[in-house]
Amino acid sequence: MSELVTVSYIGATILFVLSLGGLSNQQTALRGNLYGMIGMTLAVLATVLGPQVSTAGIPWVVGAMLVGGLIGVYAARTVQMTQMPELVALMHSMVGMAAVLVGVATFIDPEASKGLEGAARSIHEMEIYVGVFIGAVTFSGSIVAFGKLSGRIGGNPMLLPGRHWMNLTGLLVVIWFGRAFMNAHSVDEAMVPIVVMTIVALLFGIHMVMAIGGADMPVVVSMLNSYSGWAAAATGFMLSNDLLIVVGALVGSSGAILSYIMCNAMNRSFISVIAGGFGTTSVAKKPAGGAAEPVGEVTPVNAIETAELLREAKEVVIVPGYGMAVAQAQHTVFEITKYLREKGVNVRFGIHPVAGRMPGHMNVLLAEAKVPYDIVFEMDELNDDFPKTDVVMVIGANDIVNPAAQDDPSSPIAGMPVLEVWKAKTSIVMKRSMASGYAGVDNPLFYKDNNRMLFGDAKKMLDEVLTALRA
Repeated sequence: MSELVTVSYIGATILFVLSLGGLSNQQTALRGNLYGMIGMTLAVLATVLGPQVSTAGIPWVVGAMLVGGLIGVYAARTVQMTQMPELVALMHSMVGMAAVLVGVATFIDPEASKGLEGAARSIHEMEIYVGVFIGAVTFSGSIVAFGKLSGRIGGNPMLLPGRHWMNLTGLLVVIWFGRAFMNAHSVDEAMVPIVVMTIVALLFGIHMVMAIGGADMPVVVSMLNSYSGWAAAATGFMLSNDLLIVVGALVGSSGAILSYIMCNAMNRSFISVIAGGFGTTSVAKKPAGGAAEPVGEVTPVNAIETAELLREAKEVVIVPGYGMAVAQAQHTVFEITKYLREKGVNVRFGIHPVAGRMPGHMNVLLAEAKVPYDIVFEMDELNDDFPKTDVVMVIGANDIVNPAAQDDPSSPIAGMPVLEVWKAKTSIVMKRSMASGYAGVDNPLFYKDNNRMLFGDAKKMLDEVLTALRA
């Protein structure tokens, strides 16, 4: 039986690698998801039916799987696409909680360490301590991320005085009690160090994410994804489960790579993101000779005028943002795209790496609306084409099209690569109001001579634009 389990784990590992490879491309994402589901099914069946689970324990495992499965089906059917980022954060918190509970249970269970002596026992205890620490940080940090993404907690960073010294002190406390945990001679004696460490880790997770501003939330989501992978790997070490170790390492490393890519897209270092401070509503004083504050008046436009601009255009670029997700306007966007392409207009989509509230948010929305993959481009692929573009439609995006990133060295988003939509012949920005974006930074694009503002709910206004086009 153990040989069959090993073969099943190898097969599941191969499927998980193929799944990650498939998810790296829009055309193969569906196949990647299928590989992942088959691999997870194989892994679960091999574990439940393997020698590590007793016959008496199978009903409990099956019952837990049914409860979790029902919750998953309910979430999949009811959660809106706009709620996906916070759902992902909540799922990360569950992985962290599992790592904490498994770690504590493994330490208390005398059978888990039976026969371990000397270095082997010390390694086992270190795995438990580190696993619980990573799990606790992941759990509390993900809960705060869920609150920020869902609007229950404000997007501005909470910057406490001496916060870096507080983090350093917490780390030293964790190391100190780790030494006490390793030197404990009984479970009762070791409970105080592991409980103190867990509390410090929970507080560290809360403080770390609370200090991160709204503009960095996509990086936070990918970062917590990486943390959840390492928490799963730590759980695998505690349970001596090779597949869990491999899968956790895959998730952890891929999340870390994604975080690195996201940071590059924002011209930020990973350390600066963790340190917090990006996304505050307060703007630093401008140095002498710096760019001036946006001045002037905006030029409003209505749906009929927008339709006329689109009808006369030959090159159109659509830049979706979180506002499109909130309004659930992606299907109307597709209908407009389809109509214009049938009339010979070259329509393309420009996607910024941090558009939305999580990595790939806009790509998922467009795929749901059946937008062809071959007209969806990344920022670097389109920026050189904006001077040759007749009309750019910005739907609910703000920070990713802000020229202050290039023109204002004192701006909180200075140096962040952005979609240079202001270089087009005409840009049309769709917003509900003149409010700043998630980063809390004003946008000079709104006041440029070649920009037009189409105010209102994105879905409603795009429906009017579509009606005007067809008329």
